Amino acid sequence: MTMAANLTPIPELYVSYESAQKLKADAGDLISHDLTPRQICDLELLMNGGFNPLKGFLSQDDYNSVVDTMRLADGTLWPMPITLDVAEDYAESLEIGQDIALRDQEGVILATMTVTDRWTPDKAHEAKQVFGADDSAHPAVNYLHNTAGKVYLGGPVTGIQQPVHYDFKARRDTPNEMRAYFRKLGWRKVVAFQTRNPLHRAHQELTFRAAKEAQANLLIHPVVGLTKPGDIDHFTRVRCYEAVLDQYPQATTTMSLLNLAMRMAGPREAVWHGLIRKNHGCTHFIVGRDHAGPGANSAGKDFYGPYDAQDLFREHQAEMGIEMVDFKHMVYVQDRAQYEPADEIADKDDVTILNISGTELRRRLSEGLEIPEWFSFPAVVNELRKTRPPRAQQGFSVLFTGYSGSGKSTIANALMVKLMEMGGRPVTLLDGDIVRKNLSSELGFSKEHRDLNIRRIGYVASEITKNGGIAICAPIAPYATTRRAVREDIEQFGAFIEVHVATSIEECERRDRKGLYKLAREGKIKEFTGISDPYDIPENPELRVETENVDVDNCAHQVLLKLESLGLIRA
Repeated sequence: MTMAANLTPIPELYVSYESAQKLKADAGDLISHDLTPRQICDLELLMNGGFNPLKGFLSQDDYNSVVDTMRLADGTLWPMPITLDVAEDYAESLEIGQDIALRDQEGVILATMTVTDRWTPDKAHEAKQVFGADDSAHPAVNYLHNTAGKVYLGGPVTGIQQPVHYDFKARRDTPNEMRAYFRKLGWRKVVAFQTRNPLHRAHQELTFRAAKEAQANLLIHPVVGLTKPGDIDHFTRVRCYEAVLDQYPQATTTMSLLNLAMRMAGPREAVWHGLIRKNHGCTHFIVGRDHAGPGANSAGKDFYGPYDAQDLFREHQAEMGIEMVDFKHMVYVQDRAQYEPADEIADKDDVTILNISGTELRRRLSEGLEIPEWFSFPAVVNELRKTRPPRAQQGFSVLFTGYSGSGKSTIANALMVKLMEMGGRPVTLLDGDIVRKNLSSELGFSKEHRDLNIRRIGYVASEITKNGGIAICAPIAPYATTRRAVREDIEQFGAFIEVHVATSIEECERRDRKGLYKLAREGKIKEFTGISDPYDIPENPELRVETENVDVDNCAHQVLLKLESLGLIRA
């Protein structure tokens, strides 16, 4: 009897231990590229066979073909561009055919790469084809335009060593380790469940049913690389998964962590996830409603239809060699005290159906309200409560933005004093001038330097927020993209409140306390916001305050009322 194809080893890109030691010594002399967290995730799955059949970062031909047809240049199905994005000046310093060393953030050499291709991609085209729209409300499109390097490098990779993970080591398996595990246990059929959220009772029911339907064993395979900004951190999630594992039959269920950088690309992402799970030895894959969807676009509509991912997967599953188990939307039927698929309840008009949405769950957590046992396991709720205390005990950041002289610092100071009077949490004021003196004394006022200054403020504010404090920031912060980046940094850890101090430029110039507008008009200050440099007026800040003919106390009080309505301070 031959071994099932899903259990035989697959190719990896690592060299032997002896070759790796020699390569490592030689690679010390190569030009290095320091990998970003997303690139480290991609490299790990390239090297360990998770992205099989890829042999490295895509060449230009493969990239163009993947973007337009979801296939490599040789016709092999592959839906996601895996590219090494770098800065222009770095790309220009390289020659085609040159080897470079790929290092992690500690400087450890993980691999070498031979640069065979270098090109400047049409990112707007990539966004439309891969994500369905060139719309920065999509986290991956925003990343593409505002974070990723301008130039792509392609070429084969030689793996020297795996990225180091200090957390949950026993739960991390390469595709070949997974296949060996299934071989050892005699698991012929394995259904994989992909998740980036904590598991609740409905997920447990759903996975039970999927395994039963496919007559397969179950692999819970959560993503612990990069998910969507604002998701619950993976440490908390893994503790939640471990708390739920007891509810599954041990002989037929296992869990492993996948270090994947998700793109939230909906239908294409579902096909990509399927291919990755096939490489890990799975025969079936659960695809959910709006699988890996990022939510709403700029117009407030979902980026993808609820079943687009299932349709695309179904179309390609024979070629992929992994079968789809479609996700049933599970709801709790109170009268029968059990979960049932929503579309299979014949007597739905006569029974009480209960359901808690993700938004409702977050609200209950943030307000410290009860989460019923029919919805989730007490052990999971306990883990979530540790990370997400009620909002009135969490850290948060307030960013005041507006023209120079609009009154930002004055209102920020008043707010700081009012919050300190209330007590309960440490309050830090990060005013433009204070930050310039202590954090950014070497920076000038070019666009690049101003952006860097705001990013530094955002970084400090995110650390304060993460540790349960209140950060009040009052820079000019003229650019919308930079403010959005700061919001994303902070919202990983707590609330972010943008306050637009909407004083008109004429009023600011009339006040001109520091005489800066006069100097700007005379051309003595270059790139001055509102005079010779643009200010992007916030489109939908949490609060807009008018300062003309309004006293400072009233403005600060408006902010306090807003914080109270958001549940961040107690009435």
